[in-house]
Amino acid sequence: MIAGKIIAGLLGLSVAGPIGVLIGVYIGHQFDKGLGGLRPMSAEQQAEVRESFFETVFGLLGHLAKADGRVSEVEVAHAEALMAKMGLNTPHRKKAIELFKGGSQGGFSIDATMDRFMAVCGKQNNLKRALLDYLVSLAIADGELHQAEQDVLRKIAGRLGFSSALFDKFMEMVKAQSQFKQSGGSGGYRESTSPGKLQAAYTALGVEAAQTDAQIKRAYRKLISANHPDKLIGQGMPDDMVKLATERTQEIQTAYELVVASRK
Repeated sequence: MIAGKIIAGLLGLSVAGPIGVLIGVYIGHQFDKGLGGLRPMSAEQQAEVRESFFETVFGLLGHLAKADGRVSEVEVAHAEALMAKMGLNTPHRKKAIELFKGGSQGGFSIDATMDRFMAVCGKQNNLKRALLDYLVSLAIADGELHQAEQDVLRKIAGRLGFSSALFDKFMEMVKAQSQFKQSGGSGGYRESTSPGKLQAAYTALGVEAAQTDAQIKRAYRKLISANHPDKLIGQGMPDDMVKLATERTQEIQTAYELVVASRK
């Protein structure tokens, strides 16, 4: 794509001469780069992304489950529940189990796995966020986050481009969002208006109680957009994994409803 470079270069020439051409071409290059990222993926590219996301999720889930020394029954149950929610057919379920077991083996490499994932999905920011979301959800499934599990998650987050501070905030948000798992749907905020639940709602949205209504609404819309099933499918998330993203958007919506109701 060169249209941006040509147009910006000509504009630069008319405004500032030869130097303007250089500046214009650079700006145009950045514009063309942005447009290139907006182009929809081909069917082959989407298939490659779906396969990479699927393999990475279940391989890392197995590795994470073994991080504290043993794969607990709770962690196995959570992984099985994840497969059930996805509605995997028999061949896909078998593959997911094999990937999970492979991830729990001693020879599994996080670096090699992340290299493959980033090569295929590195430009899909929402998929990277969803991957970390699934892994954190498994790690906290038994109600206890071991140091070894946190170390693995932090390493994966770093490979995904999360700073240490951003990872810490992401962890807090996922933990808080999970508290609204059973609420779901419109009007869920009526179930509890305790101070603790309200604070969890603010944390789930990644905001503070002192922020304005407009700031909180922007944060809510950004989270909904990042977890929107249609957007994730467009970036290559497997169709049978979208149910989990839908649940997350419901949790975020319930938390937001609680916050809005408390501020009226």
